[in-house]
Parts: sequence; structure tokens; C-alpha cells
Amino acid sequence: LSGFYSIHGRVLPTALGIKVGNPRLTVIGFGGDGDTYAEGISHFIHACRYNVDMTMIVHNNQVFALTTGQATPTTEEGFKGKSTPLGVFEKPLNPIVLALLSGATFVARGYALYVDHLKKLIKEGIKHKGFALIDVLQPCITFHDIRDWLEKRMYKLEKKGHDPKSFEKAMKRALEWDYNLERGNKVPIGIFYRAREKTYEEHWPQLRAWYKYERKIRVREVLKEFL
Repeated sequence: LSGFYSIHGRVLPTALGIKVGNPRLTVIGFGGDGDTYAEGISHFIHACRYNVDMTMIVHNNQVFALTTGQATPTTEEGFKGKSTPLGVFEKPLNPIVLALLSGATFVARGYALYVDHLKKLIKEGIKHKGFALIDVLQPCITFHDIRDWLEKRMYKLEKKGHDPKSFEKAMKRALEWDYNLERGNKVPIGIFYRAREKTYEEHWPQLRAWYKYERKIRVREVLKEFL
């Protein structure tokens, strides 16, 4: 077990580089809704499109919780915070729909307070061969406490007989909630979609050879080329 701390919004390209550098590794990325769906949005789209064999877990507070509650791309319309005192007027981003349309082969949504259910989702995401998104609804109890609102509307996809093999059914379920608070009647959680497709690494079989070599790289000598 090892970790690497990347700069804000750059979790996915860092994780992709690690996975390509050594495809044998199990790579899990962690980020918030702000850095993943704002600064990192282009990385997110292309990671889904490439179908990199990794898991991305997004802690979705629907606000920048660590910096006292500024709006993020998933913040609902009308939310008043320090950066939006008159209220958010933009429509929120739906990351489930975006992931599906971008080509992710495993798309799920969990809830931080349903721990056992969330654990199962994470295990399934890690076992999946391909890019797995797990969007975790994780209300900030200080700046965006919507626990009661969510729990009154939340239901588990597996209990409704949802078929995660069907892209069309996954999209229909994903559109049931647009991340606004007033218009959402249902909030589905669970696995929306799962499919086995060729991964990014499988397109590059030569990756399986060079990463095994022990290379003594003289970093100072390499840096001289760029100084």
C-alpha cells in the first residue's frame, strides 16, 4: 500500500501515469467534487474515454467544504455561499450522466452514511477491469447539510431490479436526479452501469515489458538537459 499526493484537480492524470508506469498496480484515486468536476473536468472526461483500469472515488459535498462552502459544479441552483451570496444561477453538473456519455465502463453512486452499501460499491469498482467512477454523496454538515433531504428520496438500484448491463437503462436512472434539491424526487444509488471493454493498457502491450526493468536513472544528469 502506497500513496501519492497530487496537486488540486490533477488526481486523474497522476493516477493514469502511475497505472501506465506499472499496470500490475491497483490504482485508486480520491478527489472532491470541486477538483474533479471543475479544475479536473477535462482529465475526468478523457480518463473515462480511455477506459484506464483504475477506480476514481469522488467525495461529493456539492460545495468546496474545506474552504468554507464555495459553490462547485455540482452545487444546486439557488445555493447561497461565500462565493455566491445572491445564489447559484447555473444548472449543476450531473457527473453520472457525464461519466456514461464519456465512456466510463463502471459508474456508481454511493452515500457516505450507508457504509456497508458503500463498501460493496468500492469493492466492485476495484474489481472492475476498466475505469470505475464512484460518486459518493457526502454532505458537509457545516456548509451543506442535506442529509434529511437525501435520505427521504434515496433508493438502491439493486432493490428495483435495475440491469447495469443496459446503457439505456443506466442513462434513464441517471437522469432521475439532476443534483438540484427542489426538482429531484428520486435519488438512486448503486451501480448504474458496468461493461467489459478493452482497457487503455490493453491497447499498449509493450507496457508489460519495460516497467519491469531496473533502471538507474541519474536525475541530476537528466535535469541538466532542461536547465
